[in-house]
Amino acid sequence: MKLTMILILGICAIYGLHPSDSSESLINGKDKIVMFWNIENFFEPYSTNAHNTWTGKRFYSKCDGISKTIMLVADKFGRLPDVICLAEVENRSVLNKLLRSTLLRKLGYTIIHYDSPDHRGIDCAILYHDSTMNLIKSSPKHLYDSSEVIIPTRDILIAQFDSLAVMVNHHPSKVGNGKSSGRAIAMKRMNSLADSLLHAGTHAVLSVGDFNDHIWNTQALSAFGNTAPGTIKYNGEWEKIDGYFLFGNIGVREYVFDSPLLLEKDKKFGGSKPRRTFIGPRYNGGISDHLPVIFIISQE
Repeated sequence: MKLTMILILGICAIYGLHPSDSSESLINGKDKIVMFWNIENFFEPYSTNAHNTWTGKRFYSKCDGISKTIMLVADKFGRLPDVICLAEVENRSVLNKLLRSTLLRKLGYTIIHYDSPDHRGIDCAILYHDSTMNLIKSSPKHLYDSSEVIIPTRDILIAQFDSLAVMVNHHPSKVGNGKSSGRAIAMKRMNSLADSLLHAGTHAVLSVGDFNDHIWNTQALSAFGNTAPGTIKYNGEWEKIDGYFLFGNIGVREYVFDSPLLLEKDKKFGGSKPRRTFIGPRYNGGISDHLPVIFIISQE
């Protein structure tokens, strides 16, 4: 633990980041840290799925920003996340590049990823520490329509660890061709999968993700000292569409991570907003249009 924190502080110094004065005693030694983050179209350089101005230089700049954010999360909470859940990942290759091209390569994360049938070419993924999380098995779960035809959207990713199952969701969007029926199907599927896991003997299921719906009351965020009013900003209004559902008897505390690294001034509506990678076709240089969410899991 001491060596890890020395490494984190050293990385912060190299990056010119500003660590917090303390880890704020937000966790104890037995707690687990789970992080969820929609990282906005994390595509290969020059991918046909990406904007035509998406280059290698911009890709690796985004990798650098993702790794910096994880370091800042580790500084805030006293250690690295045990499980990092990601949405909008193109393939396993971008995750390998992320781990190999940044100082994350020194931190011992293992990848869980499966290709999904999504029409945009994006998937959910997990990075986890096998030193703190014993993986039993993982699997992707398709969504099906009323005719039992696979819906071309993101699979729900399940990772079953020895003390906790984690589900990663990225439900159908409200924009474009997204319909509320698609989100209803995804929620029903999520609930069914969680019930199956519990009936099979899993102690608890934490289902995290981008649910593409303003489900949660943002006022509840203040209970854990959150200063962020949401996870995305849409037409000048903050919304919290990223969060969790809990199945089983464990404690969860939630924190929206609003580091200045992830924000920019909102010139149109005032205040701040997530500094996204692209605004329409224009490259904006940020990391994501979503803020990460941190979950502190207490199983005592």
